[in-house]
Amino acid sequence: ILTDPILMCGPVIAEYLSIPSVYFLRGFPCGLDFEATQCPHPPSYVPRLFLNNSDHMTFSQRVKNLLVSMLELFYCQPIFSPIEELAREILQKKVTATELLRHGSVWLMRYDFVFEFPRPVMPNMVFIGGINCEKKE
Repeated sequence: ILTDPILMCGPVIAEYLSIPSVYFLRGFPCGLDFEATQCPHPPSYVPRLFLNNSDHMTFSQRVKNLLVSMLELFYCQPIFSPIEELAREILQKKVTATELLRHGSVWLMRYDFVFEFPRPVMPNMVFIGGINCEKKE
């Protein structure tokens, strides 16, 4: 199943039908893409999504980055808890959002590695930047 995993309907359906899933996304809030792919993401080196830090952070930016990554545990839980309840009803077992996303076969990332900060990626993560750009007239 080809899906954008942000709404989490696709991963639930793929798990229910026991079919492989391909994720097509730009980025995931709360670092869930790092967790699901088991990709290393040390908070003192990998900038968080909404902080606008570069890969060359000062000490204070690294501390702020670490604090934000710790706070994500608290402010992201209400976002994914309704989805986890729905998945529990459909799949008849307790699952987390991270466990649902771990079943993704391929992650098609809609950004270009050249324009983003350097970060570790797993072999099933493919950069397809520029796929949704229009031709300049």
